[in-house]
Amino acid sequence: MYDEIIEALKESLEKAINYYKSELSTIRAGRANPRILDKVMVNYYGNMTPLRQMANVSAPEARMLLISLWDTGALRDVIKALNDANLGLSPSDDGKIIRLVFPVLTEERRKDYVKSVKRMAEEAKITLRNERRDAIDMLKELKKDNILTEDTIKVAERDVQKEIDAYSAEVDELLKLKEKEILEI
Repeated sequence: MYDEIIEALKESLEKAINYYKSELSTIRAGRANPRILDKVMVNYYGNMTPLRQMANVSAPEARMLLISLWDTGALRDVIKALNDANLGLSPSDDGKIIRLVFPVLTEERRKDYVKSVKRMAEEAKITLRNERRDAIDMLKELKKDNILTEDTIKVAERDVQKEIDAYSAEVDELLKLKEKEILEI
């Protein structure tokens, strides 16, 4: 019975880690990364459409993204969406292609990004701790209903903690990698 709780916990923890990874990918580190545009939504003929569904995005140089729209009639809407997304980038266009040039980050800006990444890591760890609490509450409920014994609960709680420790270590590792990427000049 408690195996199902552990499996559900693993699934929830995996979702939390995947969300954390997706959030990290949107942080700019001085190099052009097309994933930074994943959350840009464009008002396209009255519908909010993800930019990635309207264009090809490529990184021909280390500090530049090229956005080639499939419908050049939406160029102004895309530029407006890019400006509204607060990416810290100024789009320029030639009527067909939009260029996003990534400026070299100042030391102060890099430190701000590191603070943001650390805050995101702490939020991810809070999510992991909440999942641990929920799993332990479910185990205690099974004990209260006399489905599991005290010894089984202790073993299960140790298993839950092992999972939390493993995923917490993964968050720390992702944080270190992103921090290194941001501070790299």
